[in-house]
Amino acid sequence: MKTNINILFTLCILLLCACKSGNASNQSENESPRDTITTFTLPAIPQMMTAPEQRAEFLVKHYWDHVNFADTNYIHHPEITEQAWADYCDILNHVPLKTAQGAMRKTIEQTNADKKVFTYITDLADKYLYDPNSPMRNEEFYIPVLDAMLASPLLEEIEKVRPKARRELAQKNRIGTKALDFTYTLASGAQGSLYQQKADYTLLFINNPGCHACTETIDALKSSPIINQLLAQKKLIVLSIYPDEELDEWKKHLNEFPKEWINAYDKKFVIKEQQLYDLKAIPTLYLLNKDKTVLLKDATAQTIEEYLIMKGEQ
Repeated sequence: MKTNINILFTLCILLLCACKSGNASNQSENESPRDTITTFTLPAIPQMMTAPEQRAEFLVKHYWDHVNFADTNYIHHPEITEQAWADYCDILNHVPLKTAQGAMRKTIEQTNADKKVFTYITDLADKYLYDPNSPMRNEEFYIPVLDAMLASPLLEEIEKVRPKARRELAQKNRIGTKALDFTYTLASGAQGSLYQQKADYTLLFINNPGCHACTETIDALKSSPIINQLLAQKKLIVLSIYPDEELDEWKKHLNEFPKEWINAYDKKFVIKEQQLYDLKAIPTLYLLNKDKTVLLKDATAQTIEEYLIMKGEQ
C-alpha cells in the first residue's frame, strides 16, 4: 500500500523541518473539521514541540484521536482506514520500541468499543505485522496486539486460542533472549549443536533449498563482503539448517551452499514439531552473539549486513 502523502509530509516535518512546524500546526487547527469517513485527520501537533523525537511521540500517541472506534462505517472505507493503518505502522518505527508498543496496545484496546471494528483492526494488524509476505512484518509491534486481544472482553475463550498460541511462539527466541538450542546433523551423519559454535557471531539460517526466496538469500549472503570477511576471520559462523522431511531434495542442493558454512538438517524435526523457532516465513535468519543471545530475529540479509557494519565489524 502506498504511503499517504499527508503522512509523508508529516514525517518530513518531524524529521527534517521541525523548526518550521508552527505554521503547519496552525493551519491544521484553523481548518474546518472534515468527515472522517471520507478523509483521515491527523492530530495537530502542539507548536511548542519542535524536536523531531517529541513530535513523533505525540503523533504516535494521538494518531487516532479523531477516529470514533464505535462507528462501524470505518469498516466500509478501507481506502481510508487501511491506508491510515499502514502509515501508522510505518510511523511506529520513528519512536522508541517501548513507546511504539504502548501506543499499539492502546490503539487495539480502543477498538473494544465495537466487536466489528475490533475484528477489522486486528485483521489489519495480522495483515501488516504478522503475515510472512508483508514487508512491514514486525513481531515486536504485533505482540501488543496479541496482548490486547487476550485481554479483550469482546472475545470468547475459544477465540483467544489462536492469539495465545501466537503469543507463546513470539516469546521464543525474542531479541535480547537466549536462542533455543538444538542438535543438527551433517550430510556425513556427524552431529553438533547450536551452542557448540564458538564465534563472536552465529548466523542461523533456517531454509528450504529450492524455494525462490531461499535462493535469493543464499546468493545475498554468499556475495556479502562483511559476511565473507567475518567468516575468514573466524568471527562468524553461518549455520544453515533444513527443517523438513525431504532429505534427498536437500542433498540435491548442497552444492549451492558455500563450504565455509555449516550445512545441516534437523534429523528428528525438533525445530518444526516442537516449534522451537517460528517457521511461518521461510527462509528465516537469526543473528546471535557469542553467548547465543538473539541480536536480530527474522531479519533480511541486508539488515544483518548493516548491523555488522554498524558494530564496526569491517
